[in-house]
Amino acid sequence: MPAFDPQPFTLSIDEDEISDLRRRIAATRWPTPTPGDPWSQGTDLNYLRGFLRFWADEFDWSQQQRLLNELQHFRCEIDGVRLHYIHERARNGIGVPLILTHGWPSCFVEYVKLIPLLTDPKSHGIDGPAFDVVVPSLPGYGFSERPDAVGVNYAYVARLWNQLMTNLGYSRFGAHGGDFGSGVSTMMALQEPDRLLGLHLTNLDIGHFDPGEQPWTTAEKEFLEELDRWAETERGYSAIQSTKPQTLGYGLNDSPVGLAAWILEKWRSWTDSDGDPALRLSRDFLATLLTIYWATGSITSSMRDYFDNRWHGVEVNPSTYVGVPTAIAVFDHHFVPEPEPPREWVERLYNVRRWSEMPAGGHFAPIEQPRLVAQDLAGFFADLAAPQDSVTTLRPRR
Repeated sequence: MPAFDPQPFTLSIDEDEISDLRRRIAATRWPTPTPGDPWSQGTDLNYLRGFLRFWADEFDWSQQQRLLNELQHFRCEIDGVRLHYIHERARNGIGVPLILTHGWPSCFVEYVKLIPLLTDPKSHGIDGPAFDVVVPSLPGYGFSERPDAVGVNYAYVARLWNQLMTNLGYSRFGAHGGDFGSGVSTMMALQEPDRLLGLHLTNLDIGHFDPGEQPWTTAEKEFLEELDRWAETERGYSAIQSTKPQTLGYGLNDSPVGLAAWILEKWRSWTDSDGDPALRLSRDFLATLLTIYWATGSITSSMRDYFDNRWHGVEVNPSTYVGVPTAIAVFDHHFVPEPEPPREWVERLYNVRRWSEMPAGGHFAPIEQPRLVAQDLAGFFADLAAPQDSVTTLRPRR
């Protein structure tokens, strides 16, 4: 195995790239507005026009780039894949190692506000341990390469992440994830359970769809019915991204307006926004996210996660069980309701030690409610460290 040789990395997007972005926005051929209610058939034209004016004329990428570069960025190579990650150590010098994994359509910037709350919790009035925080970019997102092959699924990425933590010198560590990050973190726990101190998830991306010997409960049946109804109205993006991501990618990779329309519609729907993304998210944050996708040309490679996990994924059957102590932070305040599974559904797969129902926040909890996420992480890992609660005690399989 090649020696681990992480290199400090500085975000640097050329001004010519930003100028080209502005030119393309100015040359947009806009469609006609939606007949009927705004947003009823997708991204609202008036909202998007306003946001694109901000992105082209007011947004200061150079300022956001300077702020992001205040963090410790690195790139490394693992199994031939060039990966980007942030590595911020606990300010007191003693931290619980913790790897945080984002999903789609997100990137590492979802965790930027969370990092200082974890590395220096006491300064922010948060009780619990400090953390050594590692935030990698998923393969094919932003500044991480994606292998030129199919099969880059949860299990594949989990092996990379476990190796990354080994290379960084962490024999045991915690893992957190949301969206695809939830699936990756779950696979990390299944692959190397003795290394994980605990698993913390803000939503689920893996579940049993066969009850095995234990029939579905009434609550679980209702959840599955709600999931079907949600899929009929909201899962069209997943259907195309898991079957024809390349076809969709031509348009999104070539048009910043198409890219913004596709991504912003999800950030509006999946956040605790009441229909107004500005309620929880600054336009600077959203424009930063979009600029990273645009400048790195990574929208198509990011969408391949849907294809690879659908057609080349790892089967989770009723006998599969995650014995690693698990915390579930339930952020179910999406603007477009996505059903949250009942606890008994989650306990079929996970050794649930902590279940927290949050008063606010949606799908992108680390950026919507970073303090709530930090407090839940600190409380969970503080409990795991208590003498009366051994982290090696596993519940029997169901």
